[in-house]
Amino acid sequence: MKLDRIDVKILNALQTNGRMSNVELSEMVNLSPSPCLLRVRKLEAKGYIQGYSAQINIAKLGQTLTVFTEITLKNHRQLDFARFISAIEKVDQVIECHLVSGGYDYLVKFVTTGIDEYQTIMEQLLDLEIGIDKYFTYVVLKSPLIKVHVPLANLLQRPSLDGRQLVPLE
Repeated sequence: MKLDRIDVKILNALQTNGRMSNVELSEMVNLSPSPCLLRVRKLEAKGYIQGYSAQINIAKLGQTLTVFTEITLKNHRQLDFARFISAIEKVDQVIECHLVSGGYDYLVKFVTTGIDEYQTIMEQLLDLEIGIDKYFTYVVLKSPLIKVHVPLANLLQRPSLDGRQLVPLE
């Protein structure tokens, strides 16, 4: 499926407010409601829209601790990566897990009730013998900026024919 400007407008609008009605969305993207709904359903069916969720203000829930952890595995076979991912997927406090290039293998984001819970989780992961060689912990003190949307217009630009400038998606 090739996205056009209207599809991008729909995606931008929905990532900002996934609860808006189809009528509101259709007005924002200058389509009548029926074709707008068809486009949304097509974007969902093709996997461009993975789902809808609420953004929770975790500070309102009480004491929490956000930790980023660099994890290095002992071995780098496909089996080692699969075993690690299989175990880390089962930890509810893991919010994100990224395989990265550089000096370590994974960057993992945890949200826990505190340092004690985080350390207990890490000890349990080490006890599972899932191939963790070493890990480094970075406790988040403050998060002055968290964006929940991605810059779709920028991501969907392509190089011009002369290779020097970016051309917006048509």
